[in-house]
Amino acid sequence: MASPTVTNACFVSEPTTLRQDANTESSTGAASTIDTEHIHISVNDDPRQWSPARKTTTLWIVSLATLVSALASNIQNPSNSLIEADLHATSSQVSWTMAAFLFPQGNFPLLWSTASEIKGRKPVYLVGSALFVVGNVALALSKTIEVMIGMRALQAAGSCAAMAISAATLADIYDTHERGTMMGIFFAAPLLGPTLGPILGGSLSQAFDWRACFYFLLVCAAVVFLSFLILFKDTYRRERSPTYCSAFKRHASKECVRSPNESIIAGNESSKDKTPVKNAEKQLQSLGYTSAVTSKTGLDDVKLSFKDINPFPPYLRILSRKSNVLILITNGLIFGFSYSLSYTCCRTLAGRYGYRAFRIGLVLLWLGIGSIAGSVIGGRWSDRVLAKMMEANGGKCYAEMRLESSKLVMPWVPLSVIGYAWVCERHVNVAVICVMLVLVGFTSTWMYTCTLTYLIDANPGRSCTAVAVNSSFRGFFSFVSVMIAVPLQDALGDGGLYSAWGGIFVMTELLVILILRKGESWRKESEEPESKC
Repeated sequence: MASPTVTNACFVSEPTTLRQDANTESSTGAASTIDTEHIHISVNDDPRQWSPARKTTTLWIVSLATLVSALASNIQNPSNSLIEADLHATSSQVSWTMAAFLFPQGNFPLLWSTASEIKGRKPVYLVGSALFVVGNVALALSKTIEVMIGMRALQAAGSCAAMAISAATLADIYDTHERGTMMGIFFAAPLLGPTLGPILGGSLSQAFDWRACFYFLLVCAAVVFLSFLILFKDTYRRERSPTYCSAFKRHASKECVRSPNESIIAGNESSKDKTPVKNAEKQLQSLGYTSAVTSKTGLDDVKLSFKDINPFPPYLRILSRKSNVLILITNGLIFGFSYSLSYTCCRTLAGRYGYRAFRIGLVLLWLGIGSIAGSVIGGRWSDRVLAKMMEANGGKCYAEMRLESSKLVMPWVPLSVIGYAWVCERHVNVAVICVMLVLVGFTSTWMYTCTLTYLIDANPGRSCTAVAVNSSFRGFFSFVSVMIAVPLQDALGDGGLYSAWGGIFVMTELLVILILRKGESWRKESEEPESKC
């Protein structure tokens, strides 16, 4: 693939945000960044110019991959009692099979995302899918619980590759004005996975045995691998990679140092003169990034350094803000609760109600239905509340407005969780448990939708990093909650365990209210020193 090259161009300052409007001003003394995401850069075989058929094929392949990855997270839950009996394992050991899945699932996306910005999307999809296939083979053939624990970690490491870079893949092929609808289609997959997982797992386990779940995942993983190998065309282009853009700036600056007498940037004749930028493409051309002319300073000459690919400084910047830390803790606890709930509910239904795998899956289906409803309705309510607040605020908005929509559901989250606790403790009719699962899924997911959207809105330009940090927090809290779920359920019963979770939700809601009151001022305090960097 040909790379754009540059003649006599260098960069003289650190970047700040470049806006694509006619009011944007630029000067040699003002900092500017190359926004490779939202502006058009000519590339060979531009994915955004592909035919609708090619784009749709790509969309369905990555959606299938994320659906199968999401299935893997909880497909085994209805058959946990069968695994215990067959492998002569304890409940704590079975907990480890879930925990071993959750921790890599939360933290490996960071590595996959970094790799995709260096080697491209397709190699990452293929390597991840291959690991997923190997993990499922080993799980289906496992003879000991120790092997199963290790292979669940491998399975998670491979399956989360699709989760990590699928959204970036869609951003590669769709322009901004197209992404809303396509992202809506795409995000149905990770929501459907956890909903369908228990019912599929329960059906397969009861019809055959627990290993059938992993044979089913093996077939799905093989289909995904072959789809990426044969049908998927890589959407990655170095010219639009922020990683290569950063490396290019550094390389071009060195060229300027070596050739001080050459022209630096055409058109910038005085550092004091400010000229309106009509569009971002013109500024890119003035910087030489899109100039396809002969020079030593092309992308083919750019070598990535550790600084370019090191993912940890952006992580630390996200964690340097108080509001981010508090909302990440909130999101982590919500996710930890959901995994604790799905696991302990399986134990309750198997142990106290005598349910087999298929019926357990049917009951857990109601939790998924409530979660999907909470996600869709909560998201729409969030947009509606934000629109009203913006109208009342003269068309201006700030990130904390997103959290206002969570107030409606706040009282119902702990109440529904405590209600679930005591209907399980009293062994009431399972229909009541189904109703409570719908309410718990609906209210907790509504809350999570609001807090996750806030995290993205509060970190403009860093949303990908913020979501990756959120994934790490989710993985950590889910890992811990699953590990302590069985001992606490045995010691306190469902009533005590989920009454405690109800209290935890009260505390997380207090954190959200604190962010509502202090978040804006905290962000401004953090942004001031960052803007000087």
